[in-house]
Amino acid sequence: MLIRDVRPWGGSASDVLIEDGRITRILPHEAAPGSGDDVDGRGRLLLPSFSDVHVHLDSTRIGLPFREHTGAPGVWGMMMNDRENWRNAEVDLPTRVAGTLERMIARGTTRVRSYAQVDVDCKLEKFDAVIAAKEKFAAHADVQVMTFPQAGILREEGTVEYLEESLKQGADVIGGIDPSQLDRDPAKHLDIVFGLAEKYQVEVDIHLHEPGALGVFSTELVMERTRALGMQGKVTMSHAYELGSVNEATSRRLIEEFAELDISMATVAPSTSNHLSLVQLVEAGVRIGLGQDGQRDYWSPYGNTDMLDRTWQLAFTNGFRRDDHIEMALAVATMGGASIMSLASPRLNGIDDRPGLAEGDRADLLLVDGETPTSAVMDRGTDRLVIHDGRVVADGLRVLPL
Repeated sequence: MLIRDVRPWGGSASDVLIEDGRITRILPHEAAPGSGDDVDGRGRLLLPSFSDVHVHLDSTRIGLPFREHTGAPGVWGMMMNDRENWRNAEVDLPTRVAGTLERMIARGTTRVRSYAQVDVDCKLEKFDAVIAAKEKFAAHADVQVMTFPQAGILREEGTVEYLEESLKQGADVIGGIDPSQLDRDPAKHLDIVFGLAEKYQVEVDIHLHEPGALGVFSTELVMERTRALGMQGKVTMSHAYELGSVNEATSRRLIEEFAELDISMATVAPSTSNHLSLVQLVEAGVRIGLGQDGQRDYWSPYGNTDMLDRTWQLAFTNGFRRDDHIEMALAVATMGGASIMSLASPRLNGIDDRPGLAEGDRADLLLVDGETPTSAVMDRGTDRLVIHDGRVVADGLRVLPL
């Protein structure tokens, strides 16, 4: 495949040759006519495709009629609201999960790490729906499925058995959640999570909403286990809204230890100002990615399957105005998440690094209209073409059959 007349990361007009799923040559654009099999870039920006590394496909209501939000405050209250409503949606769960993933791909996301809630209420029903969507779009996107105890591990008897069964059936990652605040026994909670991870050789992703010093305490327990079990490069902290709220020395220490242990972070661009500095994390070499979280579900009316929209939110909530910072947010949303899903993917090397479009890189790409990468984030255009593993998988916000 030859992609003609595109601007990699907003640079000069170029022609990009793709062979065997990888970028093999990047040449100055020539005005001479190409062959009928070429992809006409029409001067659009060429970016790496998006990586959504924190999404709850299992709770989506994308494509369904808008409904009033009825959730109570807090993780448990929101979860109970989901329990009361998820079976009563207008279409069945597998259909809406697959439909949401399809919309994500159409808008430029070809790498996805999705939560799949497993508990004594839904058992493996939500997990099965996410697995089915992954299989349906296996040629269009790389999807990792995380078995996730949304209701905690210790509060309801039988949860551990369902988690283990999902791991036997092919879950890629095991999740944990608020080990101190929700389960109130952080050592036991994390021993179960890391024990299952070690047994089934999967990665760990800890969903952390805990405030201030309590969140730091739980994080320190995660770091202890990462070090003791030699799980460097296999642990992610998700959300972790409050890790920057204690004091500057604690924030600096956490960032340094994340870098040392290669613990990655997944953010959903929260409105809080208490999170660790995105700039400092990137400068320290911590792998950090972006996600949509829930998408118009029983937890929240926010989320629309468009990671370019969420990149705007990441820049906005961090107060970015400089082009290099906004482009860094775009790098986080693309290759930052890719480096979480695979250590073989190039990671960001400082705030000015723009990885993912070099010769030899895998051809997971997005063509989108925009004068510059920053303007693309601000304007969020819809003239998009999506390439996964060297093949065009979506064009004009429509997924193509393969």
